[in-house]
Amino acid sequence: MGSTSPATPLCASSDATDLAQENALLREQLALQAETIAKLEHQLDWFKKQLFGPKSEKQVFDLPQQASLFQSEQAMRPDTSVDEPKRTIQAYQRGTGKKQRDDDCLNDTGLRFSADVPVEVIEQQPPELSGPDADLYDIIAIKTTYRLAQRASSYVVLKFERPVIRRKGCNPKLITTPAPLNVLDNSLADVSLLAGVLVDKFQFHLPLYRQHQRLMQAGITVSRSTLTNLVKRSIDLLKPIVDAQTDNVLRSRVLAMDETPIKAGHQGRTGSQKGKMKSGWFWPLYGDADEVVFTYASSRGRLHIETVLKDQFNGTLLSDGYSAYARYVETQQGVTHAQCWVHARRYFIDAQKAHPERATDALQQIAQIYRNEEVIQTQGLTDEKKRQYRLDHSKPVVDHFFTWCEEQLDNPQLVPSDPLTKALNYVLGRTASLKVFLKDPQVQPDTNHLERALRPIPMGRKNWMFCWTELGAEHLGLIQSLISTCKLHEVNPYTYLVDVLQRIGRHPAKDVVDLTPRVWKTRFADAPLRALIDPRHPYRQNTATEVYAHAH
Repeated sequence: MGSTSPATPLCASSDATDLAQENALLREQLALQAETIAKLEHQLDWFKKQLFGPKSEKQVFDLPQQASLFQSEQAMRPDTSVDEPKRTIQAYQRGTGKKQRDDDCLNDTGLRFSADVPVEVIEQQPPELSGPDADLYDIIAIKTTYRLAQRASSYVVLKFERPVIRRKGCNPKLITTPAPLNVLDNSLADVSLLAGVLVDKFQFHLPLYRQHQRLMQAGITVSRSTLTNLVKRSIDLLKPIVDAQTDNVLRSRVLAMDETPIKAGHQGRTGSQKGKMKSGWFWPLYGDADEVVFTYASSRGRLHIETVLKDQFNGTLLSDGYSAYARYVETQQGVTHAQCWVHARRYFIDAQKAHPERATDALQQIAQIYRNEEVIQTQGLTDEKKRQYRLDHSKPVVDHFFTWCEEQLDNPQLVPSDPLTKALNYVLGRTASLKVFLKDPQVQPDTNHLERALRPIPMGRKNWMFCWTELGAEHLGLIQSLISTCKLHEVNPYTYLVDVLQRIGRHPAKDVVDLTPRVWKTRFADAPLRALIDPRHPYRQNTATEVYAHAH
């Protein structure tokens, strides 16, 4: 017994050490499992938001008067325990209020329309003026009523009757009246159809197969390949205009750039790749003259940035946090990189569930920057006044924000995979780029203006889903560049396309920049070229030729 008793404490100590090691191992495993669960929950929340959640990132702070959706009815009911002084309410008295009506408001229907909207006059003849007693009535006035109508398919076939003549005498030579000029030689399409198909497809996202169905329903037989060919030939005519617009965008002092994916072209027609589409990318450029250009590339690499910008751009490049932009700026002389605060803000929105107080604190600090921008816009500050206001009001907020981020990152409880850690590292790694807007009044704090301009691409994907070829994707970028710029300058895309498709064939090539939407608005918008179907077309006004709608 005496020889074994000293070994008992050693065994107990060994067992305790093993238990401690096992406990530490289990704690480490639990920590890893908790981290993995947190990651999966974060991913699940992201997928739920994509499917069911709102896309708006607007945050509402400091509104204690706003009731919560989850408050009980008793909590929402106001406290009536305190006696309030009685008030005398004057009895209601009917007055003769003035009728509110704008100058463009017609009758009691509330219908408003501009001067460009065609009006078809329908004269109604009362039976009293057509009978035997018609002479007994006098027309005292004309009462007008307006109604808004719609045609099922607004297609018209133009029939030109051109006389073939011969001068009297011995000369038997026949003279044929020439047909009005058309945009596409030997084509069945009037310029109104070309512009209408382009606007329907690229502005209102109506695919060609649906337009083909609408034509068939209207009793017009045209193959879908014909529509595709008309779109291709029309966009080819517009390419020089987009090239001129691109040159002007690259001369901007501040250029915003982004990228958005698209499916374009087939990966392969045999094997496992059969039927699958390639991944392509649109790289929109937004210049400081409110012009946008959509360039296409089959990859998302830095090479396309270098190819597009070349050596033509020298200024400030505004982008999101994608590393390809930063790597490009590092290799360029005379190019400054500014980054978007909204993209930085999104990381803190993702961290709100895990760290509601600290993430909300960060969002409120960023919100103060935008409140200052709102004051700048309200007061109409520009140039040096705008720069000085940012330095006086926004710079202290930005400096405090980055100091706060450094303090939060020193917290040992934050693991690298934590959403808040990712948000803090994102902004601290881009401090210099996020501060560029403070010293340059022409730099915006975000790329929201560019993201609004590129919205037609993701909206169109919901309808046409993909581009059948990569050439089709390039054509999509060309026409979308013009239509989006038209909307930025408040130009009607249909009126613009009807004009430039007719004008580009006889316009000097050296002055093609005049046909870009920005310049066209000042030079030609007051008297644009019209389509033959338009009653304001000179051919319709100056000749006695009738235009018939041929019905089968």
